[in-house]
Amino acid sequence: MKPVRTAARALLASIFVVQGVRALVKPNANAEAAHRLTDRFGPLLEKTDPRIPTDARTLVRLKGVTDVAAGVALATGHFTRPAAAVLAAGLVPSTITAHPFWDRSHPDRQGQEIQFLKNLGLLGGLLLAAVDTEGRPGLSYRASHAVDRSQHSLERSRRSVKRAVRTAKREAKIAALSASAARRLPG
Repeated sequence: MKPVRTAARALLASIFVVQGVRALVKPNANAEAAHRLTDRFGPLLEKTDPRIPTDARTLVRLKGVTDVAAGVALATGHFTRPAAAVLAAGLVPSTITAHPFWDRSHPDRQGQEIQFLKNLGLLGGLLLAAVDTEGRPGLSYRASHAVDRSQHSLERSRRSVKRAVRTAKREAKIAALSASAARRLPG
C-alpha cells in the first residue's frame, strides 16, 4: 500500500506545485480572479490587520509560495496531513473566485463548471490525504486506548497485590505449622 500512497500523493501534489510556480513567475495571470476576492474582502482584511496584504498580485504570489511548499511536502511525504489541509484550505477560495460557473454572463460557462468540478475532486483527494493515518492508529484512538491500558494496568496491579497478600498469608501459616511441628519433635 505504501508505494500506491506515495505515488498518489505525488500525483495529487503535482498540480499545486506547477500552478504555484506559475503564480510566482506570472502573478498577473491569476490576479484578475483574485481581484474578485480582494474587492470583496480587502476592506475587511485591512480592518482586521493592516499588515495583511490586500493587493491581488501579492496574494497570488503568497498562495503560489504556499502551494509550492505544501505541494512539495505532500509529494515527498513530509508533514503530509498538514500539507494536505493547507492545500485544501487554499483551494476553496481560489475555486470559487476562478471558476464562477453559476454566473450566466460568463462566456465559457460549461468550461468553468468542469474546472469547478475538477477542483472539487482535488478537494476530495486532499481531504482524504489530510485524514490519512497510513494505517496507524489516530491520535484519538491512541489516547483512548492509553487510558484503557492504564486502567487495565491498575487492575493488574491490584490483582497482583491481592495475590501477594494471599501468598504471604499462606506462607506464614506454613511457617507457623512448621515451627509448631519442629517444637514437638524430640531432640
